[in-house]
Amino acid sequence: MKTLFIIDANSLIHRAYHALPPFTSPAGKPSGAIYGLSNILLKILNERKPDYIAAAFDRPEPTFRKKQYAEYKATRAKADDDLISQLIEAHNTFELFNIKSFEMAGWEADDIIVTLAKKFAKEKEIKAQMFSGDLDLLQIVDDGKIILETPKKGIGETAIYDEKAVTERFGVSPKQMTDYRGLVGETSDNIPGVYGIGPKTAKELIQKYGSLEEMYKEIDELGMSNLKLMKKLKDNREVALRSKMLATLRNDVPIEASLENMKTKPLNYEALMNYFNDFGFQSLVARIENISR
Repeated sequence: MKTLFIIDANSLIHRAYHALPPFTSPAGKPSGAIYGLSNILLKILNERKPDYIAAAFDRPEPTFRKKQYAEYKATRAKADDDLISQLIEAHNTFELFNIKSFEMAGWEADDIIVTLAKKFAKEKEIKAQMFSGDLDLLQIVDDGKIILETPKKGIGETAIYDEKAVTERFGVSPKQMTDYRGLVGETSDNIPGVYGIGPKTAKELIQKYGSLEEMYKEIDELGMSNLKLMKKLKDNREVALRSKMLATLRNDVPIEASLENMKTKPLNYEALMNYFNDFGFQSLVARIENISR
């Protein structure tokens, strides 16, 4: 099988920004996140050797989720100016690495990643490997066809999630992750979930009923022996179902993508060395020199 490697650009850059010291270039530009991003891209290309590779970016415009629920991601702090400047610069970084990047107003990078992974993993000879710190992507993990690689500590160590790993960690299958989020919520996205229901109870409910819809159907028809829990669930039906909707990633972003324009291309070592020299990344210059020999 050939591999399509899809990078969550915003997630990776945020992680690099917070994991590394605040480097600056000789010209005084903030550069720590760009250094971390470049370091990881070199590692991916030289160790993973994907056949196809792409990156997805978030856009600053409100997404369809924000329009449906004004409080979506409302608790997130405003990004530092140094981070914003490096998110913008990262487009140039991916271009110099010959990596096709995608973004679209109104959609999140996660939706673009899911759209690409779902579309091309349908092809017999393709498997998709997502690279992101966002565990929302676990909902489309499909053994043998779609997996998630996520950083564990800083940007050095990573973990691979297949279906077994998802179930071992959360107690539910990848397809049930949106039901799980509907109950427990997601603090980083300000998805509320049902107040007072934690991971243990959510896991038990989903294991028993299969989905939120089936759970509420049975509650309406037969009730529950735990009357206190039943009341909590019934009182928060709308919240739970809306939380599930907000957590559900879409696979219909109207982007134009083909395997041909995501095919991994040879690096332009001279252009990269000039770029790294401009930023003062001498250790990366040395790596490029070694690779290019």
